[in-house]
Amino acid sequence: MAAIDVAGYVADLKDHSVDHGFHVHDERHFVETYSLRQVWEVDLHPEEGCGGPLDLHLALDVEPRVLLSFEDAVLGLGEDEDPPDEFHFPLTFTWALPPLPNGPDLLRLHIDLAAWRGSSSRSRCRRSTRSPRPPMVPSGRLNIVARHPVSLARVLSGEELLCDVFDRSLAVSRYLLEYADAWLA
Repeated sequence: MAAIDVAGYVADLKDHSVDHGFHVHDERHFVETYSLRQVWEVDLHPEEGCGGPLDLHLALDVEPRVLLSFEDAVLGLGEDEDPPDEFHFPLTFTWALPPLPNGPDLLRLHIDLAAWRGSSSRSRCRRSTRSPRPPMVPSGRLNIVARHPVSLARVLSGEELLCDVFDRSLAVSRYLLEYADAWLA
């Protein structure tokens, strides 16, 4: 029997995101047949952003070697011992806006969003274009990616609820929604 129920944890994440003001649209589960690596993906957005330009994509990357190593560590523990907090899965939040004719200054945006970034989360902002454009035209799709390590020991104990991560993600989402109309104009 597995030490943690990853599918159950993802279901809890979806329910928890709803409690923090998000609306869940879709969920996907991919399994790589050769390595058994799994990715759980959830599409969501703030409740007030339904039908808006903002896409938010949540992905939990389940590396089988990490999961098996964690299960070995749990099996080797005594009855009153806690597993070491050295096993983590990356949880990735990806915000995307469509091509922005009046897009933001990426440095300024990164600085503005730093207030919501936690000490355990890393993020990056980038603008990508799919068609060749003159270099002076600031257009392109805006992507913001933030990563947070999910502790398997805390998942096992039921403590990895990620309330602060969802609150910060909602703040970033609301910030992007607030300025999206101006960037799209």
